[in-house]
Amino acid sequence: MSELFYNAAPNATRVAPPLPKPRQYPAKPSQVYLFGTCVVDLFYPEAGLDAIQLLEREGLTVHFPQGQTCCGQPAYTTGYTDEARKVARAQLALFANDWPVVVPSGSCAGMLRHHYLDLFKDEPETLKQAQALAERTFELAEFLLFVCKAEFKDAGTPTKVALHTSCSARREMNTHLHVRELLAQLDKVERVEHDHESECCGFGGTFSVRMPDISGAMVLDKTRALKESGAHQVVSADCGCLMNINGSLEKQRESLRGQHLATFLWQRTGGAR
Repeated sequence: MSELFYNAAPNATRVAPPLPKPRQYPAKPSQVYLFGTCVVDLFYPEAGLDAIQLLEREGLTVHFPQGQTCCGQPAYTTGYTDEARKVARAQLALFANDWPVVVPSGSCAGMLRHHYLDLFKDEPETLKQAQALAERTFELAEFLLFVCKAEFKDAGTPTKVALHTSCSARREMNTHLHVRELLAQLDKVERVEHDHESECCGFGGTFSVRMPDISGAMVLDKTRALKESGAHQVVSADCGCLMNINGSLEKQRESLRGQHLATFLWQRTGGAR
């Protein structure tokens, strides 16, 4: 979730990004970068590995700069602009070649694509770098669908899944639409609706730490809707949300669990661990 309106420091000024404009997608490249995100790196490394395998199966060489860290979103959305700018500047230096940057998280992709432009608006030369990075930043589902034009053949057994999309992914990157199209390719997967799909899970990065009671109530609403949907599994392309949702389900002693889209796609289409 973007913490734009929930978690900014009192003196911080934040402007919601404009609605995404239709993109002109490039031809399928031969090489890409993967920006792995810190949550994937620390808590869901299998999602990053499966994202790489999906891209490699599409014939791409995937580069993973070892110096990458956080995108800077937690500091930025909490009002620590100078600290966020320092983190973002370090990331800009790592993706020097003119290759697409694929991100297995809509919220982190939104940070690179939209909010770096705000961070460096007063530094003309760095802003040029940020603009160039923004134009070649893609969320994983978006990249697979529109650049790779991936076509998946379902190798799994019939199942029902509920989709959860993070707030930033939905409102900044429109990736809930992209994920839906990818899931629709899997003929044995039924995507079921739930009445809280467009609502925040309560994570929001530091929001869940600073406002634990509100966050806990929000994730209980989310998990109730997921359980009532009849889904056998939850799928999301954002690991922060997955960590929050799965943690709540585990605390409730429920068997339902969420899985990152990359891992779900890889396993459903014949990939083996």
